[in-house]
Amino acid sequence: MLRLIRLNYEHKEKLTEMMKEWYSTGEVVIPFSIRKNDYRDFENYVTGFEKDEKSPGEFVPSTTLFGLDTQRNIFVGAVNIRHYLNESLLLNGGHIGDGVRPSERRKGYATQMIALALDECRALNIHKVLMVCDKNNIGSAKSIIRNGGILENEIEVDGVIEQRYWIDLSK
Repeated sequence: MLRLIRLNYEHKEKLTEMMKEWYSTGEVVIPFSIRKNDYRDFENYVTGFEKDEKSPGEFVPSTTLFGLDTQRNIFVGAVNIRHYLNESLLLNGGHIGDGVRPSERRKGYATQMIALALDECRALNIHKVLMVCDKNNIGSAKSIIRNGGILENEIEVDGVIEQRYWIDLSK
């Protein structure tokens, strides 16, 4: 069973295991919120998420949750939910950023994490959710579509074609 949870001190080992695996691949860790602070400085890392929710500074308030496979007791990925969109996020970023650690991909976790993140969006009274992915990330697009995503358009951002999907939660 998959749950989205807030990070706390009992999860340090699970987080470290996931992040070491992810960084060992050399790929960009997504969502940005889980790489913006050094996970090895755990106390600062945890308090960084608390600050994201309360005092956004240059960013909009956001909530970062980790995908916990409760049967295996491991983190499979994370989601970052932006509470509203500024101009930049409306163009490229959207309400939800999600990522699945390399060893857990193609197992349906992204689809499940998005579904659970949409429940969080409902609790935040977000009725129309924007999700964005690179056009060449077919797995991400499928996960968004499985959760009701409707492609609005494609835009080019820094030479990369991004697809913009809307999910209507008012139904």
